[in-house]
Amino acid sequence: MKDNHLRSDCSICYAIDIFGDKWTLLILRDMLFEGKSSFSEFKASEEKIATNILTARLKVLDAEGFLIKTASAANKAKYLYSLTDKAIDLLPVFVELFAWSDKHRAVKPPCNPIYKRLEANKSETIPAYAAELKQRRDAILGA
Repeated sequence: MKDNHLRSDCSICYAIDIFGDKWTLLILRDMLFEGKSSFSEFKASEEKIATNILTARLKVLDAEGFLIKTASAANKAKYLYSLTDKAIDLLPVFVELFAWSDKHRAVKPPCNPIYKRLEANKSETIPAYAAELKQRRDAILGA
């Protein structure tokens, strides 16, 4: 949602208006940590997002400047989604969410290997991984 449609000037309200549903964060998680970039890859996630919800969330993320939607070079009927710098800037937030969840969750699932790498030395690994994500995006976009 665009800033002129927000409920208030509060920064937390802005974040909730964008990320206030579980699916948006899971799509971004899949892109940031799993390298997913296509509708079918998102659809295959273990959380089993419904097609209509996935479509709606991808549209919002695109409209809000978190994703770039492009036609696949290999198949013009297939679209690929790439992370913008705005989305990549969320990387430290995701690392902290992983850490918080690991600290407070009763059952500890296997940890995402990328999160483990990033958490080990945040000040060096997060910027390096952000640069990798930007290179991956630029390769998809042919930049």
